[in-house]
Amino acid sequence: MVNLIKRVLSGVIYIALIVAAILLLDNSPVMYLLVFPLLIVLGIGEMISMAKDDATQSWLVNIIDMLGGIGVFVALYLHYESTTMQSRSLWLLPIAAYLLLRTIVQLYRPRQNAVHSLERSFFSLGYVALPIAMLNGIMSITAPRLLLGMFIFIWLYDTGAYCVGMLLGRHRLFERISPKKSWEGVIGGVAFCVAGAYATHHWFNEFFQVPDLTVWVGMSVVVAVFATFGDLVESLIKRTVGVKDSGNLLPGHGGILDRIDSLLLVAPAVFIYLLLVVPNYL
Repeated sequence: MVNLIKRVLSGVIYIALIVAAILLLDNSPVMYLLVFPLLIVLGIGEMISMAKDDATQSWLVNIIDMLGGIGVFVALYLHYESTTMQSRSLWLLPIAAYLLLRTIVQLYRPRQNAVHSLERSFFSLGYVALPIAMLNGIMSITAPRLLLGMFIFIWLYDTGAYCVGMLLGRHRLFERISPKKSWEGVIGGVAFCVAGAYATHHWFNEFFQVPDLTVWVGMSVVVAVFATFGDLVESLIKRTVGVKDSGNLLPGHGGILDRIDSLLLVAPAVFIYLLLVVPNYL
């Protein structure tokens, strides 16, 4: 019972922070620029922790990687907020600075396998920081409220997949990587997402202001498909390094990567989807 309460509370706090960060964007970007870079820092920290081996990264490298992750997010935020060509060029500065600093620092780590060390750093940024930074691109195509809709679909998918999988799960989805996930759970997650799309369009469209149901249904399916892959990819990473959870930050959920694993593939997929679909419907 205590574990259930902790799980619910940590989940509520996480959701509340995401919702507040997005909704407050209409007035101020401060919370947005705090919450999502924090997710990046925590996610990269867990990647570093999971990948520990005989060539453990130094504290300096870890800090540089975390700052680099923040830099990627801020870079894309500045790019999409910029109004002139000169100011848009400034968005490259954080990324350029990270690449220069990270590679030069490696020269002074002679006992470490340089290829493995740099691979670990660049993969952490590519897997964690870049997808979260793409949230800025999604907002540039639409509006903050559609971004909130994407998160709602992720949460609906996770809820549907968990509940239906627990009750009816019989046929394994990808047993080699994740023995507990089932096709029934995936179908339940898709059903929850599509139902959420219909409910959003018919009852909350005045708030979200998306005129065409096709956009909602299409996005809900994209979210469901890539949330499944996102979950599997993180399971693959954990199985490879031999851990059950990415961390213990969120009681009942594991680490932050266990909470945002779906987002890390959903964000780039939704970005592509909206680029292709929005000009025709919005």
